[in-house]
Amino acid sequence: MSYQVLARKWRPKSFREMVGQEHVLRALINALDHDRLHHAYLFTGTRGVGKTTIARILAKCLNCERGVSSEPCGECGACREIAEGRSVDLLEVDAASRTKVEDTRELLENVQYAPTNSRYKVYLIDEVHMLSTSSFNALLKTLEEPPPHVKFLLATTDPQKLPATVLSRCLQFNLKNMPPEQIVGHLSNILDKEMISFEEPALWLLARAASGSMRDALSLTDQGIAFGSGKLLEVDVRAMLGSVDLGFIHEVMEKIAAGEPRPVLDAVARMAEHGADFDNSVDELISLLHRVALAQAVPDTVDNNWGDAEALSALAAAITAEDAQLYYQIAINGKRDMGLAPEPRTGFEMLLLRMLAFRPASAAQAPGGSAKPGPAAAPQGDNAETARAATREAPEPLKKSPEPQAEPAPVRVPEPPVAARETAVEAQPPAVPELARPTAPPPVQPAQQPAATPSRSSPGAGAGQAMVAPEQWVELIDRLGLVGVVHSVASNMALAHVNDNRLRFVLDAGNAALFNESHETKLRLALQNYFERELSVTVEIGQPHAETPAMRRLRLAGERQQQAVEEIEKDQRLQGLMARFDGRLDHSSIAPLDS
Repeated sequence: MSYQVLARKWRPKSFREMVGQEHVLRALINALDHDRLHHAYLFTGTRGVGKTTIARILAKCLNCERGVSSEPCGECGACREIAEGRSVDLLEVDAASRTKVEDTRELLENVQYAPTNSRYKVYLIDEVHMLSTSSFNALLKTLEEPPPHVKFLLATTDPQKLPATVLSRCLQFNLKNMPPEQIVGHLSNILDKEMISFEEPALWLLARAASGSMRDALSLTDQGIAFGSGKLLEVDVRAMLGSVDLGFIHEVMEKIAAGEPRPVLDAVARMAEHGADFDNSVDELISLLHRVALAQAVPDTVDNNWGDAEALSALAAAITAEDAQLYYQIAINGKRDMGLAPEPRTGFEMLLLRMLAFRPASAAQAPGGSAKPGPAAAPQGDNAETARAATREAPEPLKKSPEPQAEPAPVRVPEPPVAARETAVEAQPPAVPELARPTAPPPVQPAQQPAATPSRSSPGAGAGQAMVAPEQWVELIDRLGLVGVVHSVASNMALAHVNDNRLRFVLDAGNAALFNESHETKLRLALQNYFERELSVTVEIGQPHAETPAMRRLRLAGERQQQAVEEIEKDQRLQGLMARFDGRLDHSSIAPLDS
C-alpha cells in the first residue's frame, strides 16, 4: 500500500477526534442531538484549521443510516462512502474552479430532485468567496429556501468577500487558529501511535512554524521525518526550518546583561558562521525576552518545553524586569526596521547595540561611585525649596540693592519711551501680587512711590490710580490670561476711566459685533483675579479716545515694516543691482524678521 501523508491519514472522522474548535463543535453537537438543524452553514477561518473536515463530519452525521446524531457510526454505507469521497449525495464543489454563473446554474439544476440513497443531499462549496457576483445572485434564492432534503455547507478563508445577502442566509462559525500547545499535544499523540521517535523542542518548532494551522503542522512533520531519516530531532528541524540555535540567543542575551559589546559581536559572528537566519533570530530573541518577563513576573510559569529552563531562570535573575521590558520593546521595533538595513546581520547587530546603548545606568555606574543624584540631594531639598520660596517673595531688584527693601517696586511699568521702559523693567520686576505675600508690607519712603504708577494694592487701597492708569491698559491686557474671542474683544477696547474699584471701557464700534455680556463678565473675572479685589466693569460701544492694544500692535507692526523697507533701500548692493538692470523694489515682498 502506498504511503499516505499524515494530514490525510489522521484527518478526524468524528467530532470526538477533533482538536480545538470547541466553540463550533458544541453548537453543532447540540443542534444535531436536539434536531435543530439549519439549512445552510458557513465555516470561516484560515487554512488548515478544520473547515472542510467539520463539514464532512457534519455530512456523515446528517446521512448516517442509524439516524441523525452527533456520533455517526462510521460503519454504514453512507458513512463509508463519505469517508472515501464517493458519495453521490455529497457534492463537493471547488468554487475557485467554478466561478462562472453557468457553473452555478448547472449545479443547482438538480436541487429539486431527492437524494439517491441518503437522507439529505449535501452541497459542500469550498472557497465560496471565489464565486462571481452573478453566481451569488443565482444561488441566493435556493440558499434561502432550499427543498427540505437539501443542506448547504459553505467554507471560506475570506468571509469579507461574501455578500451580506449570503451571510444573512447562513449560520456562521468562525474557526480559530490552533495554539502551539494544542498542536504539540496532537503531534505527540500521532507520533506515539506512528512509533516515531521525537524530541519535544522539535515539536514546538514545528508548531510555531505552522502559524495556527494543524494541516501545515502535519505537513511540516512529514517533511521533518523525511529530513531526519525517520526521527524528529531538534537540530534537524532547526536546520530544515532555518531556525537559529537557542544557545546563540541565550549567549547573546547573557553578554548584553553583562554590558559587554565585544562578546556580543563575537557571538553574532559565530552565528553568521553557522548560517543563522538573522530575521528569524529576531523572532527567537523576542520569544526569549517574553519568556524571561513571564519568569520574572510568575516564576512557576517557567517550563522546559525548549529544554532551557535552567538557562532561562538564570537569565531572568541576571537582568531586571525594567531591562527585560526595554529589551523587548527595542527588539519589537528592531524587527520592524530589519527590512531597512543593508543586510540582515547589520540590522541584528544594530538592534543588539541599541540594547546596550539605551540600558539605564545603575547607581554603581554613577561618577565617583556615588548614588544617583535624586536620593543624594534629598536632605538638602527643604533648604533649596526655602531658598526658592524666598527668591519668589523677594523681587530681583531687592536682592541687588545694598539697602534692605521688602516692598516691591510698582507692578505696572509706566509709559515712558521704549528705552526708558526697558530700563524700568530691569529695575522693577513685573507683577507679584501683594495679597499673595503672607507678611504685611513695610513702610515705603515717599520718594519711592510714583504717583501715576499702577500697582496691585491691598484691599482698601481705594485710589484707582494706584491700581491701573488708563494709558497702561495696553500693557496690562497680555497679563490677564484672556484667550480666544474675549482677548480679541478686549484688544479693541480702551480704558476710559478708573474710579475706585470701577473701570469703564470703550469698545471700538467696528468690533462690536463680536461682543456680548459673557465677554464683559469674563473680563471682570480676569481683572478681579489679577488685582485680587472686587471690581465693577462696564463696557460701552463707541470711539476710543486712546490707543487700544489692537491699534498699538498695528502701529508697531507698521513701524517695523517701515524700518525694514528703509534698511533694504539703504543696501548699496541692492541699489547697484537696481541701477544696472533698471529694477524696481517690490515693497510688498519685504517683511521684518520678527513678523
